[in-house]
Amino acid sequence: MNYPLYLAKRLSLSSDSRHSSPAIRVAVAAVALSVAIMLAAVAIVLGFKREIRDKVIGFNSHITLYAIPAGAEDSNLITLTPTLKTILDSQEYITGYSLEASIPAILKTSDNFKGVYLKSMSGDALRKFLTSNIEEGKLPDYSKKGSEMKIAMSRHAANQLNLKLGDKIDTYFLSGSIRVRRLEIAAIFNTHFDTYDNVFIYGNLPLIQNLGEISHSQGTSISVTTDDFNNLEENAPRLAATLNEALASGLLYKYYRVDNALNQGAGYFRWLSLLDTNVIVVLVLMTIVACATLISGMLIIILDKKSFIGLIRSIGATVRSVRHVFIYMAVRVALTGLLIGNILMIALLWVQDKWHLLSLDADSYYIDFVPVEIDWQSIVILNIATIAIIYLCLILPSWFAAKISPAETMRYE
Repeated sequence: MNYPLYLAKRLSLSSDSRHSSPAIRVAVAAVALSVAIMLAAVAIVLGFKREIRDKVIGFNSHITLYAIPAGAEDSNLITLTPTLKTILDSQEYITGYSLEASIPAILKTSDNFKGVYLKSMSGDALRKFLTSNIEEGKLPDYSKKGSEMKIAMSRHAANQLNLKLGDKIDTYFLSGSIRVRRLEIAAIFNTHFDTYDNVFIYGNLPLIQNLGEISHSQGTSISVTTDDFNNLEENAPRLAATLNEALASGLLYKYYRVDNALNQGAGYFRWLSLLDTNVIVVLVLMTIVACATLISGMLIIILDKKSFIGLIRSIGATVRSVRHVFIYMAVRVALTGLLIGNILMIALLWVQDKWHLLSLDADSYYIDFVPVEIDWQSIVILNIATIAIIYLCLILPSWFAAKISPAETMRYE
């Protein structure tokens, strides 16, 4: 029979909270609170990274191709030629691509104006991203007749010009000669990324190509989506090398610059990297709090059970057995705290992820709610690491308990 485990069960947690030691209740609460805070810190940072990354990718795509002019008389337009299509289709990590075009424009109302870029609403990835941030209206379906002059505008731009859904606005395009089109606002979106929201409105690709007097296969860039954003730093150079090889072999006739979302959103990603440092600080502090509270609680319990230790030592319990009694006891207290902290915080995180009850200042954080991501792998690793650290910290109070002798307890009594 494992009597140290039996004794630890009898000493640790009573079914009646009135009979359990206050030190045990404090230790359980400290472990639960520490684990809950650590889980919240990790989930919130992962949520921030996901939301900011998705917004940067939504505006820029994983990889973007630009044409490099061969000379002063050459244009920076990119042509989606059959050869270029074949090369892009042959890359196993590329899941999709689309031709994009943009043109500078001035939105003019009776009492105000604003300079923007009209960008083509090309590719499923961009449409999906804009759809997820729609506040009013619906993205136009350009396959339907009569939708050519409909656009999507940001809430930021609409407020600046005092426009609302369904309004029509005179738009002046500056491409060689000045051209005017009357565009209708079919959708208003809000990504809270004022850097982009303040600059871009989205419309029909053929309209932009017509205004720029370019062919249906030409644009200003090609957006490329890959199968894994985490491999972007490897895939972008691979695509650049493939295009250079095709140019050297005579298959392509232009140089292409390959850019990626990590470069285009470098400022945002640097900001996110600072959050990692904050999380590390929180994890270290909460681990210290949990260990310190648990150790102090165990020492209080050991002093309270001094006569019990002397009794079991006097009837033959070994030093090792006494240590195991209090190690088992402390581990049970720690596991109870871990269980409570995990259940409560995961439930709160799930509620926040589903209903966004906690809000943020979007002007400061680019998001109007506290984003969370419940990553089970991170939760498991965090719990295992916490258990391991707490177990190591229990060596000190267990040694203290083992050093108590029967003679000392008899003198104490």
